Amino acid sequence: MPHTSRPAIVPGTFDPITNGHLDLIARARRMFDRVIVAVLVNRAKAPWFATDVRVAMIVEALADANIEAEVETFDGLLADYVAQRNAVAVVRALRSEGELAAELPVALMNRHLNPSCETIFVVPDQATMHVSSRLVREIAAFGGRVDDLVPAAVRARLQSRS
Repeated sequence: MPHTSRPAIVPGTFDPITNGHLDLIARARRMFDRVIVAVLVNRAKAPWFATDVRVAMIVEALADANIEAEVETFDGLLADYVAQRNAVAVVRALRSEGELAAELPVALMNRHLNPSCETIFVVPDQATMHVSSRLVREIAAFGGRVDDLVPAAVRARLQSRS
């Protein structure tokens, strides 16, 4: 089986999905035949949006952006999920030097746990490098405008949440 038939994983909490996430997923899609957007169900976090709502927003945003990707949830170790899905890579964005410092040990630990777990770091588009879910939630909580930060599928949900 050729490597291109195996998926790449774009993992995250996606609370909520942002235009930066869509940029990353589109870049991953150009590099791999299949992309799975893997929504982490993390018991240690208290997300703004329930898992099913995050999944629905991602599915709608991908359809609106005409990006072909699968959306799944996972719980537990990413290295195990990568093995279960027979994935060829994990794709992560690096927006800053600080993110590299945080992401590199995670990538190395994933490879330690699963020797076939490779991580591909992608530099995002400059237009979305400053966008993060945390900042979007903060702006929305104060009634700020997020129109150019998130897909249309997210805007109304953010407004009703704040």
